[in-house]
Amino acid sequence: MTRIGSSDLSVFPLSLGGNVFGWTADRDASFAVLDAFVAGGGNFIDTADAYSAWVPGNSGGESETIIGEWLASRRPEGLVVATKVSQHPQFRGLSAGNIRRAAEASLDRLGVDAIDLYYAHFDDETVPLEETVAAFGQLVADGLVRYVGVSNYSAERIREWIRIAQASGVALPVAVQPHYNLVHRNDVEEKIIPVATEFDLGLVPYYALASGFLTGKYRSTDATGQSSPRAAGAAKYATEHGLRIIDALQEIGDAHSASITATALAWLRAQPTVVAPIASARTADQVPDLLAGARLELSAEEIARLSSVSAWTPAQV
Repeated sequence: MTRIGSSDLSVFPLSLGGNVFGWTADRDASFAVLDAFVAGGGNFIDTADAYSAWVPGNSGGESETIIGEWLASRRPEGLVVATKVSQHPQFRGLSAGNIRRAAEASLDRLGVDAIDLYYAHFDDETVPLEETVAAFGQLVADGLVRYVGVSNYSAERIREWIRIAQASGVALPVAVQPHYNLVHRNDVEEKIIPVATEFDLGLVPYYALASGFLTGKYRSTDATGQSSPRAAGAAKYATEHGLRIIDALQEIGDAHSASITATALAWLRAQPTVVAPIASARTADQVPDLLAGARLELSAEEIARLSSVSAWTPAQV
């Protein structure tokens, strides 16, 4: 187990992504995935109030609803649930009133008394940051949220959030959720990780497997015939450079009797300030590889090799 930043949240070093619940995983499949994750030692679930509003017939909140029904059915102990605000069709943006209403709706769907970790999903520069920071702080003060996080924020805006929170005496963020993986590194490593290091923020990276590319299933830029809705997003990484990364992952993974998936997650876990990469599973049989990625320990030489082969410059893509 590991701790999220300066919080007292103790979590398994992999977060189960809830973005597929109500989308590519129906209620029964989602329950099976959640059961397998917890049975394997997992206790950290990530979702958002907007999941999965993009699916025809959905309105947003489907993932939270499924997780809430599962929580009510299973009543697991020690689970940490993170969700987010700003993108639900009925609760867009980060005005104070919207944040409060969205949090209350998420609490209702999840069926919990408090949200363990509540993220501002995307920055909203139409609202003064002072208003947003105060609203999150009030949720913590009122006991509706335990800890605050930010997702998809620039380093400059994270610094400003922290400055405002410190000056006003409200809860400081403890976590940052950026897009970060072996094929998407530079911005996070150059800008976000230094801020996280300075302020003791835990990184909880999303797209940890690059929409599935870092599972090794996609070795062509042609996604034709792939059944997954995310296939096109994964296939775009199947360049000469991307495939060298996959080859290195396979060779290193084979040395540990581990999958490409587990090896990619192990590299990400080893990066500074990273607490728990987020990865999702559509079926229960995909869960063991994710759990293995939380336990696999790579050598310093293996980490360095993957860092070297995945180093990005404009000339390589």
